[in-house]
Amino acid sequence: MSLDGLGMRKLREKVAFGLLRLAMLVVVGTLGGILLHVVLQGAGVLGWRFLTDVPREAMTQGGIFPAIVGTLYLTAGALLVALPLGVAAAIYLSEYAREGKTLAVVRLGIGNLAGVPSVVFGLFGLGLFVVFFKMGVSLLAGSLTLGLLILPTVIGASEEALRQVPSTFREASLALGATRWQTIRKVVLPAALPGILTGSILGLGRAAGETAPIMFTAATFYSLRLPESPFSQVMALPYHIYVLATAGTHIEQTRPLQYGTVLVLISLVLGLSLFAIIIRTRMRRTKKW
Repeated sequence: MSLDGLGMRKLREKVAFGLLRLAMLVVVGTLGGILLHVVLQGAGVLGWRFLTDVPREAMTQGGIFPAIVGTLYLTAGALLVALPLGVAAAIYLSEYAREGKTLAVVRLGIGNLAGVPSVVFGLFGLGLFVVFFKMGVSLLAGSLTLGLLILPTVIGASEEALRQVPSTFREASLALGATRWQTIRKVVLPAALPGILTGSILGLGRAAGETAPIMFTAATFYSLRLPESPFSQVMALPYHIYVLATAGTHIEQTRPLQYGTVLVLISLVLGLSLFAIIIRTRMRRTKKW
């Protein structure tokens, strides 16, 4: 290669890396600007009373405690729905299903479900759980809908975690006389558990921030009481933000409360993501294979 050609190649490389750095700076700068704006607008209302009190005076005063509790209930219910189904499906796809066109179509369907807009899941939950099974707008219907929403994420993360377990683990267990199910239950699953939990927690972060699914299936405009049963309506942080920003009668008066609620929701989602990162980091440190 001539010196001119080598110089041109290095120039192209510098331009490409420069564009990548620029794209990174644009993304990080945009995200940082949004977070800074939310913090500046909402930090003033944060306090113990805001986090532990109920909304008052047409939601222009008071706190968001029922919405926080409702969000936690919904995400916990979604995890109870998605984790067993997702892990079971991942075990079948990874350990039992034969490679072929059928399995490829199933995986393609799971991947497509992960990209379906959340409002579609909300309408599906409305038709199936609220109307057909007559659960009404309730915590149970919302949890089931959110569980289906994050199910593709849990299946994908769990299957990937199972496939990362070395095949020698399975072979050694089978050679010692264990059955296939004993091998999966006592060898493969414990080794894949950190990855499964990481994917599940990341799915919870998505579920905690969704508005459309719970708008049709679980959320209520205003409530002074915490949910008393799975069939109770609940307040939730995403829907509470939507109500304060669009459907309230004193939108300007509630503006600081809107940003304060957004800040709490962002902190909750970031906390879940940070927890997942900690699990993944510890898994990498302790993994010996």
